[in-house]
Amino acid sequence: MRFKQYSVLPGFGVALGCTLLYLSLVVLIPLSGLFFKTATMTWAQFWSTVTSERVLASYRLTFGASLLAAVANVAFGFVVAWTLVRYEFPGKRVVDALVDLPFALPTAVSGIALTAIYSGNGWLGRYLEPLGIKTAFSPLGVGIALTFIGLPFVVRTVQPALADLEPQTEEAAASLGSTRWQTFRRVILPTVLPAVLTGGSLAFARALGEYGSVVFISGNMPLRTEITSLLIITKLEQYDYAGATAIAVVMLVASFTLLLAVNGLGWWSGRHSRGTA
Repeated sequence: MRFKQYSVLPGFGVALGCTLLYLSLVVLIPLSGLFFKTATMTWAQFWSTVTSERVLASYRLTFGASLLAAVANVAFGFVVAWTLVRYEFPGKRVVDALVDLPFALPTAVSGIALTAIYSGNGWLGRYLEPLGIKTAFSPLGVGIALTFIGLPFVVRTVQPALADLEPQTEEAAASLGSTRWQTFRRVILPTVLPAVLTGGSLAFARALGEYGSVVFISGNMPLRTEITSLLIITKLEQYDYAGATAIAVVMLVASFTLLLAVNGLGWWSGRHSRGTA
């Protein structure tokens, strides 16, 4: 005979009701407003707005730069997390705190700082431009800004997974004759892959909606360095609210689909690694 166990925390019904109420007020109702406002447009108006040459160019830049920034952050964020977890060195606490700096800085401050560094007369830009590498006011500058703001998401997601990884498993693999690459590929990577995918997807999602740090370094040139967030702001300034929400709906649906696919891949990889363990 089983007896019901009581808890100090509220039961499932109360907790689920509070969760759904909170999500509805904070997420679902505001997002549904986008669809209701967009519904005031005809299909022809909607399609013309979201497929114009200027809007398509902003999609390509936003999604392309966000994806490349997320990939770069996955690679270098893993290295940073590995260094912070596995090694002791002077100034480690300072480096660990610097990782969170993009979280603390206002995005506008980040954009101004990056522009000052990578512009033609900046600290780094003055040496890069003679080599034919134009960073500020170019798509490369957009990628640099998105990489800057996305790095902490990967590091802080991967770092706990690496800390929980027992060094004895690597030592056991090495004692059985595995090379360093085999140990990484067969022992370390399957264990931390879900965390890596989660961090990468968070960095990607953060980059898609970034505005403040990009608007300064990009130069905001239509068809070249104009991101979708800026285009939405431009529509709002022109009182074209339906046009702004139409572009926002496309970004919302595309972002949700991509993130759902990445999270599904992370769930599958985690289940697969547990099944083969």
